[in-house]
Amino acid sequence: MIGEYNSQRPGIILKEYGRNVQKLVEYIRSIPDKEKRTELSYTLIELIKQLTPSIKEQGDDPQRMWDDLYIIADFNLDVNNPFPIPEREILFKKPMKVEYPQSNIRFKHYGKNIEKLVKEALKKEDPQERQDAIIYLGKLMKTFYANWNKEPLDDSVILRDINQMSGGALNMTIDKIREDNLFEKLYKERKKARPQSSGGHQHQRPGGHRPFNKNKGGGGGQNFRRRRDQ
Repeated sequence: MIGEYNSQRPGIILKEYGRNVQKLVEYIRSIPDKEKRTELSYTLIELIKQLTPSIKEQGDDPQRMWDDLYIIADFNLDVNNPFPIPEREILFKKPMKVEYPQSNIRFKHYGKNIEKLVKEALKKEDPQERQDAIIYLGKLMKTFYANWNKEPLDDSVILRDINQMSGGALNMTIDKIREDNLFEKLYKERKKARPQSSGGHQHQRPGGHRPFNKNKGGGGGQNFRRRRDQ
């Protein structure tokens, strides 16, 4: 008997159900009696629930399973479906293309949200609140820039960029910023801890002998001379 190769078989329409379910659907389609086809379709739905792990993970959705049954049957299945028969055009309709938001960001190294914060700062009428907004913006911009660049960013550059983004409305003296370090990053990098030896003991010389310290007590050398004199 010559074996049947997968290359000679028809393609599997829904691979999550497998070839055997597809054969059962083809068998149900071949039955002339509609009531019998309907009965076997209900039985096949229950069988799919037990044999398909993905159905259990996604939850019991009987309408989706009946829709899948029609898809496997190439929408040629005349049974008493408990749900509306799905339309081929709707099921295979391509989703609408979602346009990627495009916006002109003048200072990409700071991010889009910085420009939004600049607009919010411009709404401040109190001079002190505007000064506080400039300081906060400078801290954020220095922090964001440091996340992607190793070289530090000079405060004068940050102040210039804030001025440009605000159309000249937000400004401070660079001397005050540098004197009080107003544009300091929001967080500092943690220094790496030096490795310590296990147990916190001092390193010893090879052979296990500790180095002799003549300035610390012990009197080891004097005791040795006494024994030698005796």
